[in-house]
Amino acid sequence: MPTPPRKNGLRHSQRAVTQEDYDAVRRLHAQGMGRNEIARTINRGTRTVSVLAAEMNLVFEITVTEEATRHRVAQLAERRAILAEALQDDAERLTEQLWQPAKVFRIGGAANKYVERELDEPPADAKRDLLAAASIAIEKSLKLVPPEREDLEGLAAVDQWLRGMMPGE
Repeated sequence: MPTPPRKNGLRHSQRAVTQEDYDAVRRLHAQGMGRNEIARTINRGTRTVSVLAAEMNLVFEITVTEEATRHRVAQLAERRAILAEALQDDAERLTEQLWQPAKVFRIGGAANKYVERELDEPPADAKRDLLAAASIAIEKSLKLVPPEREDLEGLAAVDQWLRGMMPGE
């Protein structure tokens, strides 16, 4: 975290508030500046600017902040949807591997020898691990972008099926 700017060797939060600060907040507020911009301009904390403004009965326009917040929330929702889609793709790739040829290997013996073998499909323990990884990816995808209400019944059936495939469930 960057060190806060200093004036007279003190952090801006340690300096006493002056009449100059009050005047600057009043003047910049009248120019239409927001709290954060005023704080940056006069090298003060946003809390200090808020307190000074409140003492002078100045109110900041919040529609810009509200719009920026809505925009940021929409951006985050889009990013979650993209990530959820990637997790869904991962889950599909993992489940495809359940039925693909697989190479298994072992290192051991007195000579510490490497032995590998091709199988028609992965062994049971590898399938269990693939299903577990796919289940986690699906679960996380659903948490990022929950399904619509009407999809929940079908998803419960899929969840039950996946859990039934897992040993010990």
